[in-house]
Amino acid sequence: MKTIFITGASAGLGKATATLFHAQGWRVIATMRTPEKETELGQLENVVLLPLDVTNPVQITTTVQQALALGDIDVVFNNAGHGLIGALESYTDDQMVSHFETNVLGVLRVARDFIPYFKTRRAGLFITTTSLCGLASYPLSSVYNAGKWALEGWSESMSYDLAKFNIGIKTVAPGGIKSSFTTAMQVAQDPAYDTLLARLTTLFADGTLMTFTEPELIAEVVYEAATDGKNQLRYLAGPDAVATMTQRLAEGSEAYRIRLTKLLHATA
Repeated sequence: MKTIFITGASAGLGKATATLFHAQGWRVIATMRTPEKETELGQLENVVLLPLDVTNPVQITTTVQQALALGDIDVVFNNAGHGLIGALESYTDDQMVSHFETNVLGVLRVARDFIPYFKTRRAGLFITTTSLCGLASYPLSSVYNAGKWALEGWSESMSYDLAKFNIGIKTVAPGGIKSSFTTAMQVAQDPAYDTLLARLTTLFADGTLMTFTEPELIAEVVYEAATDGKNQLRYLAGPDAVATMTQRLAEGSEAYRIRLTKLLHATA
């Protein structure tokens, strides 16, 4: 029986992925900040819940050690993260630091603690949830975009390092996901950008910029990445991610950026 270790498994994509892998006969180690509040995954056979706050390096090390004590782990799915929207000058320093602690450093620290184990086995796979926003940026989300672009660059760089030890690394880049992620997103308000925010909201709502896919369908892409055996780094997930990147590649990044700028400010 293969085993997957998942961060951010309490809701949304993380929980959908845990459920899917369990259904496919995997043992699942589902981590979250407050596992005592989880009432569904904990009832499933071969699902183990462990506490993990990815902003806590000491707890990361402890939880990884607890997970490895349970037996071999084949895949680590770095999924924990949160959203942040607003103009850069409206963010507090605490908001920016907290965002990178969770969305970027949490991923790096989890991977760092698992690498020695995978090196010893000369096998293993890291999968990280990035985003369409790590490949094609959107307005009023500069810090979020920066974090996701960082993860894409980090993953590509790591692919060269880890290849020596037969360790894989992949990213899954979803577009919109139907989950509590957007409702839990932190928003930094600045009246100077109200018109742009209203325009952006309209273009999201009418599907021009993004559509929202059920997390179970995105989880299927995670499963594909975990099991297809391909030496492939990036996996787009969701029809909007595929359509946007197809258009961006066809137009070229500069033409795409200029067209989107005009679209966003058409009524400004």
